[in-house]
Amino acid sequence: MLIIADENIPRSIIESLRLLEVEVIYIYDQFRGIDDFSIINLAKQKTNAIILTEDKDFGEWIFSHHVAGISVIFLRYHFSELSEITSVLIKLISEKQNNLLNKFTTVTPTKIRTRDLF
Repeated sequence: MLIIADENIPRSIIESLRLLEVEVIYIYDQFRGIDDFSIINLAKQKTNAIILTEDKDFGEWIFSHHVAGISVIFLRYHFSELSEITSVLIKLISEKQNNLLNKFTTVTPTKIRTRDLF
């Protein structure tokens, strides 16, 4: 599994993922300033890539514009909940990484909701 982390993801989350030995492409470090559609195209070029974002526009790309062939984990939390969201995300990826492909997964500190994508 490969995580393509959007620029808006805090570095502490990136570091936690890397401690799990998850391969991460961090847009902030490698492709700073690219638009959402370029991130989508990058994800489509990679095998088993999941976009990790706090940007609800990716949901619009998928559900309104019918962009197919990507997987997304969308984080929703307040900055004061950074520790909690990190723990929930790490647990989710540790336990279900193979079940996150072809899905739009919304993660909050208290809830995980997954929608299949076709």
